[in-house]
Amino acid sequence: MTRFESSACGGLRIDLAGTSVVLRTSGALWIELENTLVVADLHFEKGSHYAARFGQMLPPYDTRETLDRLDHEITALSPARLVFLGDSFHDAQGEARLAGDDAARLAGLARGRDLVWAVGNHDEEGPRVLPGQVIDEMTVLGLVLRHEPRAGLQPGEVAGHLHPAARVSSGRSSVRRRCFVTDGDRLILPAFGAFTGGLNVLDQAFGGLFAGPLLAAALGKQKVHAIGRRSLRPD
Repeated sequence: MTRFESSACGGLRIDLAGTSVVLRTSGALWIELENTLVVADLHFEKGSHYAARFGQMLPPYDTRETLDRLDHEITALSPARLVFLGDSFHDAQGEARLAGDDAARLAGLARGRDLVWAVGNHDEEGPRVLPGQVIDEMTVLGLVLRHEPRAGLQPGEVAGHLHPAARVSSGRSSVRRRCFVTDGDRLILPAFGAFTGGLNVLDQAFGGLFAGPLLAAALGKQKVHAIGRRSLRPD
């Protein structure tokens, strides 16, 4: 069973494959002993992609809103390393569509810290101009950070890609929130991007990934809520 406790920031501190980490209310993962902040699936420039490809006029501020949320985390924690866990851009041309001030803000994230871009299925080559290290995966305190979870049991794996979300019901009402999902051996992060959706953690895409009892850590405005498997509901 996953051991967890509330942290001062409103998040949950858990023991993940022997390493203490904090699941923050923003959807970011904090590996305190390595001063490392991890976020997954930012999908920068999703709005401009939908406008260009489909003529669907989403508000063109998703990158800015996502960067604002990221700045809040950086101000709170002052990480020495920032890891983007894949699908940082919504498509291969997303970096080129960045507004000048948004590009400058992204470049500024590399000043005074290590900026690491794990590649994902939406951005297989990583950024071409922006600073930082482009990787397939990396290991931090025995945790293996990569974009897409591998099939079968992968102790210590930290991944994104699936955009997990949890639904809980109480009487006639139900609530659906982005969430972390873990069994204490591996962890899947929620999508951090402003325009990203979520896949119910009871979907078959999560089947076979977890050996132990499932814990969904749902994001609230001021705290992360621990939800056991029995309280989860399908969409």
